[in-house]
Amino acid sequence: MSASVKYGRKKPLPPSPNPLFLQWLTEWRDKAAEKGKRTQFVYQKAINTLRKYPLPLRNGKEAKILQNFGDGICKMLDEKLAQYYLEHGPDAPIHCLSTSNSTEQPKLKRRSSSKRSGNFSDVPAVSMTDNLEDDQRENVGPCSSKRSKMADKKLREYVPQKRSGGYAVLLTLYQDSKNPHGRGFMTKPELQREAQPLCEKSLTLPDPGCKYTAWSSVSTLVQKGLVIKTNNPARYSLTEKGVELAMKLEKGEEGLDTAVVARVPLETVDLTEDEEDADNQRLPAVSGSWTNTNNSSGESSTNTELGAFGSGVSLPMEDSQESQSSTGCEVVPFLHRPEFIFKPGEFNIVLCVDFIETTGGASGRKQELVAELKKNGVYFDIRKLHVGDFLWIAQEKLQYIPGQLRAPQPRELVLDYVVERKRMDDLCGSIIDGRFREQKFRLKRCGLKKPVYLIEDHGAVQHLSIPESTLQQAIVNTQVVDGFFIKRTKDVRESAAYLTIMTRYLQSLYLTKKLLSCTKEEDSKFDRVCSPSADSSILLTFGEFNEGAMKNKAQTVKEVFARQLMQISGISGEKASAILEKYSTPASLLKAYNECTTLTDQEKMLSCIKCGKLQRNLGPALSKTVAQLYCMDGPLC
Repeated sequence: MSASVKYGRKKPLPPSPNPLFLQWLTEWRDKAAEKGKRTQFVYQKAINTLRKYPLPLRNGKEAKILQNFGDGICKMLDEKLAQYYLEHGPDAPIHCLSTSNSTEQPKLKRRSSSKRSGNFSDVPAVSMTDNLEDDQRENVGPCSSKRSKMADKKLREYVPQKRSGGYAVLLTLYQDSKNPHGRGFMTKPELQREAQPLCEKSLTLPDPGCKYTAWSSVSTLVQKGLVIKTNNPARYSLTEKGVELAMKLEKGEEGLDTAVVARVPLETVDLTEDEEDADNQRLPAVSGSWTNTNNSSGESSTNTELGAFGSGVSLPMEDSQESQSSTGCEVVPFLHRPEFIFKPGEFNIVLCVDFIETTGGASGRKQELVAELKKNGVYFDIRKLHVGDFLWIAQEKLQYIPGQLRAPQPRELVLDYVVERKRMDDLCGSIIDGRFREQKFRLKRCGLKKPVYLIEDHGAVQHLSIPESTLQQAIVNTQVVDGFFIKRTKDVRESAAYLTIMTRYLQSLYLTKKLLSCTKEEDSKFDRVCSPSADSSILLTFGEFNEGAMKNKAQTVKEVFARQLMQISGISGEKASAILEKYSTPASLLKAYNECTTLTDQEKMLSCIKCGKLQRNLGPALSKTVAQLYCMDGPLC
């Protein structure tokens, strides 16, 4: 008779033979997570390694053989172990723990030295419980991996430290969720600006000698399920668990000044006092002081002249017909709250060159432009630009602190001028592979108001793949139809001369201006184009601009729909934008088609949509093509 087959559950994995080390590493990881330190991930790697190690460790020095255990962690374990022996005696057990807190357990009997020095595999797994009283043994149970995990989970609820980054972010998002006019989320710049008064450390700049800011704790909030991060650029909102924790934090914040925590309605506060200068009295203000976190000494200082600019600025909407104010902008009720302000003399105008213009291809040709700029005495910075080849930024002037290892990162605003350089042979290639059309579309949507195409002659045009007349027609269309400024140059030297003249012109233009920052999302809500004689200018931050111009970033349905429409022959960027204004998604367009009673109505539905500066109709031909694409089941005729 064959042997009987035994069925049953798999034998559970044995518990870790080093529970005390695991407990200490877990405590250090949680403390680092509370403070938003990146060392939490170092401790987590060490925990994962130690859980897999099947042999007992007598001290931290022996853990050096394990992966993710460096000199620092091993030294900390030895120091903690010495303190543990000092408190519980030199023979206190370290390879088996009870599920309850070791500090609350009654004093254990010392184990014999022979057991400590002998083979640990002979020691039973419940050796600590043998020394306890009978009534306490019932509450302890065996040392299993399941019990240790439950004990870690029930250890305590995560609560961010008061005045920390996580604390400030939770309270700010909670206050925004209670606002009846709120959007239900906040962007990173908005959240940093609103949460800064509640945080002791800067949310944007690291302390001297440290590369992390208080904003780093937001990743912990996301991991703990308290905050949800969606979209690109990121949008932050609270989960139900986060709302509950924020309510508890707010109850302990009753003594805080309501002007800092709560958002005060615009109509109730006026900060235009007698001591404010005439410039600040031109614009309305809201409550709340603004903290300049970019103090070179690392300390926060209150900006005393942000009466109008720091808290709120009324700015024009795009369709406003009001008369212009003294700032050169039209006055309508939109409140803009700049994250920071550059006063005259606090910034430098710097030319930024895309690194593609200096690398790849023929090295001599690429370096020729850089050499010409250096010869002309132009200060420039080579960096990765996601759109355009050249642009100009207003870079904050910083005072370097003696003895400081790393200087703080300067804040930057991007001016409204961006240059796309095209040699004639490159223009020919980009028209053939479709890059030319896509680049124009991305330049229009990048947020900068004055894009420039720098067309550089190169060799004989007759030998290119496209006829010269076609290239000239493409250049004219770019200026007349698409609205770009076209600059023609003969060679690299003339292109460098143009960039030099533009740099000096912009330096003189912005020399006496106050520069206010804004985000990409705020830019879509008002027209920030001001007259050249205005004493202030509103500009995008470089980080927002470059992040929003990424080619492979996560796209919205509207952006994908626009790209889809532009694949139809005859539909340009302007015509696609006109269609999107009325039908922002394919679903809304299909719904409108379904409401049409006849096929003829579907084909004529888009024909009267106004396009471009001249507001001409889209036309029946393109309207019919779009209708056939989205309504016909079979192939197009």
